[in-house]
Amino acid sequence: MQEQNLTGQTLHLAGYGQRIRERLQKWQRQDAPRRVWQKDPTFWFQEPQSELVDRLGWLDLPEGMKDQLDDLAEFAEGVKNEGMQAVVLMGMGGSSLAPEVYQRTFGNAPGYPELHVLDSTHPAAVTEIEKSLDLSKTLFLVSSKSGTTIEAISFMHYFWHALAQTVDAPGNQFAAVTDPGTSLEQTAHEFNFRRVFNAPPDIGGRYSALSVFGLVPAALIGMDLHKYLEYTRTFSEKRALAENAGNNEALELGAALGELALAGRNKLTFTTSPALAAFPDWVEQLVAESTGKEGTGIIPVVGEPLSSPDCYQRDRVFVHIETASEQDPEVNGKLSSLENAGHPVLRFQLPDRYCLGQEMFRWEFAIATASATLGIHPFNQPDVELAKKLAKQAMQDSDDTDKDEGETYSVHNLDQVREALQKHLSALGDNAYIGLQAYTAPSTEVTQRLQQLRTSLHERTRTATTLGYGPRFLHSTGQLHKGGPKNAFFLQLIDTPEKSVQVPQKDYTFQKLVHAQASGDYFALKENGQPVLRINLGRDPVEGLRQLGEIL
Repeated sequence: MQEQNLTGQTLHLAGYGQRIRERLQKWQRQDAPRRVWQKDPTFWFQEPQSELVDRLGWLDLPEGMKDQLDDLAEFAEGVKNEGMQAVVLMGMGGSSLAPEVYQRTFGNAPGYPELHVLDSTHPAAVTEIEKSLDLSKTLFLVSSKSGTTIEAISFMHYFWHALAQTVDAPGNQFAAVTDPGTSLEQTAHEFNFRRVFNAPPDIGGRYSALSVFGLVPAALIGMDLHKYLEYTRTFSEKRALAENAGNNEALELGAALGELALAGRNKLTFTTSPALAAFPDWVEQLVAESTGKEGTGIIPVVGEPLSSPDCYQRDRVFVHIETASEQDPEVNGKLSSLENAGHPVLRFQLPDRYCLGQEMFRWEFAIATASATLGIHPFNQPDVELAKKLAKQAMQDSDDTDKDEGETYSVHNLDQVREALQKHLSALGDNAYIGLQAYTAPSTEVTQRLQQLRTSLHERTRTATTLGYGPRFLHSTGQLHKGGPKNAFFLQLIDTPEKSVQVPQKDYTFQKLVHAQASGDYFALKENGQPVLRINLGRDPVEGLRQLGEIL
């Protein structure tokens, strides 16, 4: 089965084309395209489900956001004219991933501030932001759907305190994005924030890229939002709205993803051309958090280098997304080899970067409908709360020491680490995956070492690998880790921060917070029956990762 559509979607489905056609025919008989657009919850479940009918507002965003664009542009223009050089977005998951994609994909237009996303509670990450920016020329954007996200609120208190030491009216350099009526909205008014933007409450975080959660930061860096939404609106109206299931590209993609996962092809492996390199970081959350529950799910594999067909098990689906001007013969040659070896390969070619919104909408629609194929709820996250609860318990300790009962190995004890790793790797079954979880401050050097480590693990086991910084991934792939397939192995990497940094007006430090989050995640994985090995890299995570790499 192969079909080329005007929007650049080409699906090479190996031997799975017939079952996908049958799924589309079934959906056509069930009037699926119309039912999804009319927000009919019975497309997913016959019985009423919480967080279902009240989480379908994203379908309206391409058209519904049109009237707000001039206001967003005017707000951004005012920030630019005041000479702001930077915007620090303080948020997690759905509040931060799309804005980061926009900055990395489009950059900041001339005269507009550069966007920095702060989504790490590691004290070194927080102080690095403070040291690297002129706070007097920085706008702080606090972004939280619930208004209670502990990371965002902690960042807000820290930088409010820092700014209040040097300016008379710090509120002028703060803005908030949140749902109506949250405690964050109340705080913003009490503190005289420059602006509060309310998002529609019927949109979940991972489906919010085209709402104010995504478009306020996009406006601040000078994106042409009218152009961006126009592309997206055209796609949603002419493609995702098609009443014939066979002509509905987003529905076709959803059928393919769902049926391939049911057939054991559940490792969705992404590659892109350079201009779109940030996009998989956004779609990773969408796929993992929407489908990873009830012991099933689609595992997004992001950042793993593309290899030859003999390096993979028969559990892969390869996705390549490129712009028309960036076709790479070498990459396309590797993809053709994978096709010829019987792996499904899904290709998407966009006319230019401004079609990114169209792509986001395509994948939102596809993942929502793929979830129906898997028999799961696409908009809830039932296993996330456990890690938060356990982290909160760990926060009750009176100091920053590692007071938990979990088993932690020191990277300096090479023989012990080697033995533990061998035990876990030898127990991996077919179609498993390895998740690397790094509770360290993000940096170029650390990322390079982590990538080398995952490459070694993949080459040694032929197993899919994923990589995430904590606590960032808790709001992205954490649901999948706890609620998804029980055939994973997690390698949790922590370090020993050199200093503790107090959160103003709170009784905890960032060191204590990041340690509690790692601990909560560790015990939540254990409680859900997932194998996890925790290794302390010491005070120098780069050196610790080098030593760990030598073991492999």
